[in-house]
Amino acid sequence: MNTADLVPAPLDRAAGYALLDELAGPQTQAATLTGLDALAPGFADWIVTSLFGGTYQRPGLALRDRQVANLAALTALGGVEPQLADHVRNSLRVGLSREEITEVLVHLAPYVGVPKALAALRVAKTAFAEAETGGRAA
Repeated sequence: MNTADLVPAPLDRAAGYALLDELAGPQTQAATLTGLDALAPGFADWIVTSLFGGTYQRPGLALRDRQVANLAALTALGGVEPQLADHVRNSLRVGLSREEITEVLVHLAPYVGVPKALAALRVAKTAFAEAETGGRAA
């Protein structure tokens, strides 16, 4: 195949940072990215540019649907509680209700295992409480 025939992938750094601001808020973004960049220079920018400025910019799925997919994938992985909590909060910001998020996690139990679904529900419960109070666990 000739690479000239391939459809260019969206990769928009500015759009990635704007979307992350929308999802996580500028304060959360700054705190998270600064700490990560101090540990692994350039990695935070790569994540934002390739994921939020790339994958998220593709047509075909609404932001809400992408968040449902993220909840499912992170629950299935297990052991990624900080990222799952972030995506629970992001899901609330893009319009999913607590009930919908909870139902996504319950629906996953027969597919990913009850222990992973229970762990995800515990994460969601904490994220819901933090969203209610405006707080965020460190």
